[in-house]
Amino acid sequence: MGSWKYGGCLSCLLIPLALWSIIVNILLYFPNGQTFYASSNKLTSYVWYFEGLCFSGVMMLIVAAVLLVLDNDNRYKCCQSENCSKKYMKLLSVIFSAFGIAVSGYCLVISALGLVQGPYCRTQDGWHYAFEGTAGRFLTNSSIWSRCLEPAHVVEWNVILFSILITLSGLQVIICLIRVVIHLSKILCGTYSVIIQPGII
Repeated sequence: MGSWKYGGCLSCLLIPLALWSIIVNILLYFPNGQTFYASSNKLTSYVWYFEGLCFSGVMMLIVAAVLLVLDNDNRYKCCQSENCSKKYMKLLSVIFSAFGIAVSGYCLVISALGLVQGPYCRTQDGWHYAFEGTAGRFLTNSSIWSRCLEPAHVVEWNVILFSILITLSGLQVIICLIRVVIHLSKILCGTYSVIIQPGII
C-alpha cells in the first residue's frame, strides 16, 4: 500500500503538469489573445510541433493514466505467481515511464529551440525572425525586443510561455526518471524476483 501511494502520488503529479502544458501551448497560438496570426501562419515555426499540446499534454495524460493503473498492482495479476505479477507490472511501469521521458523530453527540446530562435514578427524590414542570428543572446538584452512591431509584446509572450513549457516538461522528465530509477532498482536488486518459476508458463 505504501509503495502504491508513493508511485500513485508521482503519477498524479503528471496530470496537472500535462494539463498546464496543453493550456500554455494553446496560448502560444494566440499572441495577445488574437486569432489572426495563427490563421495567417504568422507564428514561430516551433509552435506547430505541438510539443505541449500533444506530447507533454495528451500523450503524458495517457502515460499518467497507465502508470496509475500499473501502480495499483494489488488488483491486477498477469501470471499465477504474485511475485511474478508484481515484477511484470513494475517492468511495464519502467517502459511507460521511459516513454514519458521521451515525450516530455521532446517538448523540452522543442521549447528550448523555440525560445532561442525568437518570435516570427513584423519589423521595419517586414515579417521574419528578427533574432534568429543572435543565438539566444537577445534574451538577456530586452532593449532590442522593440524591433518586433507586430504582434505587440510578442517577444515577452514567447519568452514567458516557452519558459513555462520548458519548466513543465522538465518536471515531467524528472518525475518519470525517478520512477524508472525506483522500479529498476526494485527489479534488479531483488525486491521483485526476475526468475520465472517453473510451471508459470
